Amino acid sequence: MPDLRPPDAVDAILAQWHTERPDLDVSPMGPIGRLKRCAALMDRRLEAAFAPFGLSFWEFDMLATLRRSGAPFCLAPTTLFSTLMVTSGTMTHRMGKLEASGWIERLPNPADARGLLVQLTPAGLALIDRALEAHVANEHALLAPMRASDVAALDRRLAQLLAILEPAGDS
Repeated sequence: MPDLRPPDAVDAILAQWHTERPDLDVSPMGPIGRLKRCAALMDRRLEAAFAPFGLSFWEFDMLATLRRSGAPFCLAPTTLFSTLMVTSGTMTHRMGKLEASGWIERLPNPADARGLLVQLTPAGLALIDRALEAHVANEHALLAPMRASDVAALDRRLAQLLAILEPAGDS
């Protein structure tokens, strides 16, 4: 069955490789290149949806992580940086920025005299709730041109790939 979709940028790259290295099977570059391009293009659209709230992607991600943890919307910094896959130094810098914006506060950890907890402030909670609604609407709009069954199939396939790439126990 012929492929009826219009050619994309990845097709051009694959054609160049077929010309330059016909001896090499570059077929994995197709799905991987498309995933990378999709991720980059989606990131731009996600960032655009966060901009009206004065948020960058990482700020949204950090506030959303605290929000989805449930009341009292509070986590240890180590939980935050492992969930968000950033270094502790990066997390410290980011917490400082969010705290200066009034969206989080650092509190003493009653279970660890030397530790701190990071908690959404009322302003941070209100902000993330508004931004989350816009984010979900944006994601619906991004996927709207696809049939629901195709979105579900894509999700299943991506989950398979994620299971291969992500070491057991990582999240």
